[in-house]
Amino acid sequence: MNIASEVAQRLLQIKAIKLSPQKPFTWASGILSPIYCDNRLVLSHPEVRDLVKQCLIEKAKDFGKFDSVAGVATAGIAHGMLLADALNLPFAYVRSKPKEHGRQNLIEGELPAKSKVLVVEDLISTGGSSLQAVDAVRASGHEVVGVLAIFSYNFEKAIRAFESAGCQLETLSNYDILLREALSIKYINLNDVDMLTTWRQKTGS
Repeated sequence: MNIASEVAQRLLQIKAIKLSPQKPFTWASGILSPIYCDNRLVLSHPEVRDLVKQCLIEKAKDFGKFDSVAGVATAGIAHGMLLADALNLPFAYVRSKPKEHGRQNLIEGELPAKSKVLVVEDLISTGGSSLQAVDAVRASGHEVVGVLAIFSYNFEKAIRAFESAGCQLETLSNYDILLREALSIKYINLNDVDMLTTWRQKTGS
């Protein structure tokens, strides 16, 4: 089994990803969504956490050489730290906005001068928060080799945004693989797949 399929299966298994085509969830943005993803739950399951860590290590090879890791606050911090620790590399994390007191840092931690940085995120929807972090790392004088995330909805708008930013994006798993795996274990049926596919196309265009 490949990485994408195994990660999708495990995320479903621990209910880090839930599918509810008939009773959609409401995102913070107000969007009604038939899928809810909370990859923080990975941290509570040692076996799955270790799998994700090993998959991050393997997938990170797609970016070539880099010498530092930066997590996107807040959910990308723990996963980025797992990777940085495994590779024995410097780690920092990027806030969504500068701290309001103290040194008013946007980037917390210390990256060596002119680092080649891999940015780690837990989830890619539109890509906005990830690319905001990429901009912050670039503005601080470092090179970003790309963004590595656990899961992506495969929204077209996100794909276009990363292409426009000239930023490589890789994920351990994605929406299409998830639907295939969910169907295989009869978590959803073919009618659900049609509905979920249509939702992704409309929401992510």
